[in-house]
Amino acid sequence: MSSRLTLRPGHVPLSQWRQIYDGARVQLDPAAQAAVLRSAQVVEAIVAKGDPVYGINTGFGKLASVRIEREDLETLQRNIVLSHAAGVGEPMPANVVRLMMALKLTSLAQGASGIQPKTLALLEAFLQHDFIPVIPCQGSVGASGDLAPLSHLATVMIGVGEAFVDGVRLPATEALARIGQTPLTLGAKEGLALLNGTQYSTAYALAGLFEIETVFQAALVTGALSVEAAKGSDTPFDPRIHAIRGQRGQIATAATLRQLMSGSAIRESHRDNDVRVQDPYCLRCQPQVMGAAFDVMRQAATTLEIEANGVSDNPLVFTDTGEALSGGNFHAEPVAFAADMLAMAICEIGSISERRTAMLVDPALSGLPAFLTPKPGLNSGFMIPQVTAAALVSENKQRAYPASVDSIPTSANQEDHVSMAAHGARRLLAMAENAANVVGIELLAAAQGCDFHAPLTSSAALETVRATLRAQVPTLQDDRYFHPDMLAATTLVRSGALARSIDIALPGVDATEAGRSA
Repeated sequence: MSSRLTLRPGHVPLSQWRQIYDGARVQLDPAAQAAVLRSAQVVEAIVAKGDPVYGINTGFGKLASVRIEREDLETLQRNIVLSHAAGVGEPMPANVVRLMMALKLTSLAQGASGIQPKTLALLEAFLQHDFIPVIPCQGSVGASGDLAPLSHLATVMIGVGEAFVDGVRLPATEALARIGQTPLTLGAKEGLALLNGTQYSTAYALAGLFEIETVFQAALVTGALSVEAAKGSDTPFDPRIHAIRGQRGQIATAATLRQLMSGSAIRESHRDNDVRVQDPYCLRCQPQVMGAAFDVMRQAATTLEIEANGVSDNPLVFTDTGEALSGGNFHAEPVAFAADMLAMAICEIGSISERRTAMLVDPALSGLPAFLTPKPGLNSGFMIPQVTAAALVSENKQRAYPASVDSIPTSANQEDHVSMAAHGARRLLAMAENAANVVGIELLAAAQGCDFHAPLTSSAALETVRATLRAQVPTLQDDRYFHPDMLAATTLVRSGALARSIDIALPGVDATEAGRSA
């Protein structure tokens, strides 16, 4: 088993959330136990006192005015978990469930939720044994918390539902036994604490961020390669152009494009006496478009890192005064806005990539053989891969409509404004996959375009990229079954292999400004 990450509640950096998404096992910082115990003791004191406190000895939502007697408090918490487990759709991906559980673990461990240490320990055991509850992916509106999906997590903790253990789908009680655990009996406040919060939306948004960052980096590489294939100019990447505007992402992406093309013989071959004055926008405006996307990604990363380290429960237990205060931290509007920004960014990354492929297959624009085939007419070459890219880009445009501007009242109008963060975040993985396919098609087209310039070569970095691709996909001479080529190229994009193949540090999101990072 690989070494475990130690999570310090409230101070988990973005890099650790990424490691969890990639499969790292985790353990909670033992120092968190004291705060958890104090919080549980406050709930016990509230129960003993008997005054009505929402979620501890009252009903929920519109039923908050209904007082619950002490002897029914355990039933109340069990009932809320069972009744709220009303999700539909396919099970969440395992790596997103893992993220969601880790987010919930560190939120509860901050000592503001009133749960018992044994409840926290069971959630930690799930993460340590890669125990994955079966959680339907649809049913949350992003307030009052991600109720349905988090309830499906909680049902497994009380022995109801199903979970995957070692990849095998089992009834909850059997799955718990496989890892040496037994179902919980929930105390006062615990059911509500488990199902309240933004951890589902935040997990999907973080997953989307990580996948989008990988596609973004690959698109910088393929974008530079397309400039070479079209014998475009690197003048638009001159640092003076970007410094005078001052946009941070634009400056960073222009610097990367310059590095990627540095030392190219293809570029030098047409530096003088080129009759073309300016390249199309898809080549020339890459720093402006990709840089703007990069800035949006970093802003979203900052928001998500703060949210991942916060507490979005309700009510919140404050141990210094012994109070439980009702508020609205479960409302996922920050996550919804971050997800919408990421959706727009990945839509544009794919859009400008497709425009470069369309330019390369058009001899009037690129100066290359029609559809990048040596024998156009007899062969169709890259005709239909570009059509596929266009279809995927249009699909992403339709999905990029902001989710956060929608709302629908729930719970008999008690919960009358909701964030729709859950849907906004969940769509990101599909959008990233679409864009990865688009960038994979561009990789094939740009490499093919460069092949026509032989014996001239590109820069050392871009020749390494071409060699990485050509190790799996040979140059296209005559038409062949294209799908495996596209699959291989997209795999290189999604795996991060393009970034790893070169000795250039590609820009990545940096959320170091997030509030409570240690």
